[in-house]
Amino acid sequence: MKSLNLTTQRKAVYDVVRNADDHPTAAEVMNRLVEQGYNFAYGTVYNSLRYLTDKELIRELKLGEAASRYDAKLDDHQHILCEVCGRVDEVMTKVPEKWSAAVAKETGYDVHHAHVVFGGVCQSCRQKK
Repeated sequence: MKSLNLTTQRKAVYDVVRNADDHPTAAEVMNRLVEQGYNFAYGTVYNSLRYLTDKELIRELKLGEAASRYDAKLDDHQHILCEVCGRVDEVMTKVPEKWSAAVAKETGYDVHHAHVVFGGVCQSCRQKK
């Protein structure tokens, strides 16, 4: 087990990500910390997010957007990204085994896991049209 050094700042950042019902960017984490009365430097927030990711307490999501998002839900799941508003939701449907087998056959890799990002338009954006 990796040893943890959860400073006050890291714990505060972790709590924001863990309690988020969305997948916040670093800037959104920073804004939520300010709303809670914290006054951390941006560098501290970014370094805390990197530390928490390296220690596998949270996951960094690179979903084709400019900014990474963060997720404290570590079980096997996928994501769907609204191509209009940028909303990210979790998808609990498992990646079919035959996909992993096909990727292994095509690439020669020993596939251990997959993360699929679906794209589409969320219900809220569809209703606005």
